[in-house]
Amino acid sequence: MTDPAQQVQELTERMARLEEELMRAQRLSSVGALASSITHEFNNILTTVINYAKMGLRHPDEATRTKALDRILTASQRAAKITTGMLSYARSTSSRIEPQDLKRLLEDVLVLVQKDLQMHRITVDLQAADNVWAMANSSQIQQLLMNLIVNARQAMKEAGRLRLIVRDNPDEGWAELIVADNGCGIPQDKLPRIFESFYTTKTPDERGQGGTGLGLAVCLKIVESHHGRIRVESEVGRGTTFTLRLPRSESPAGFISTAAPVRAGVR
Repeated sequence: MTDPAQQVQELTERMARLEEELMRAQRLSSVGALASSITHEFNNILTTVINYAKMGLRHPDEATRTKALDRILTASQRAAKITTGMLSYARSTSSRIEPQDLKRLLEDVLVLVQKDLQMHRITVDLQAADNVWAMANSSQIQQLLMNLIVNARQAMKEAGRLRLIVRDNPDEGWAELIVADNGCGIPQDKLPRIFESFYTTKTPDERGQGGTGLGLAVCLKIVESHHGRIRVESEVGRGTTFTLRLPRSESPAGFISTAAPVRAGVR
């Protein structure tokens, strides 16, 4: 007979593997939610590259060609930034927790979701303080932010407003992230269940995205693995606010932030 203790250990290990696979599948699902907008963005980039390449070929003068090459370089760098971010987000499997700059993590996510927000005319109110550090796994917190931001966009009509806040709370030992929308809101009787696996308050959109009931369940698992807290406040017709609290950290010695601010579509 199999030793009961061994059976329990094998089941525990299997559950851990399944949870890891679920996290990976959900991460790829959130990438799929942005596929349409990212394809549109690349089409715009290619149009820019082609048009300026033609302009450079048509005009022999050095000033015009230099201008064309500068525009092509800028567009290419934008494309490289998106692809690098997408590949890093989709492939990352590290479980290491270390000091992370929350503003930088949020800005990296905004690179990926920016076009999707612009296509739906969502105004972003970004209030991110500098040098807010937390003990975190970068890929998991980015996955959490991606889920919350995509959920917020899906909850809003065209021309909605998304508020993103990064702030330090040293008195209580937390670094805080807030994602707030002015969308449809969640009924009070459904709020206690929103973090349950496969429970959802919405239906898939016109592209079949959303409504799986996995996004917020994964968010809760991530928060728990970080020994953090997540709070939700919502009112039907007025919107929803998620507040994430992570154990704060001091900036690593000698660190100098080189993150470029995200400007387009962000106020």
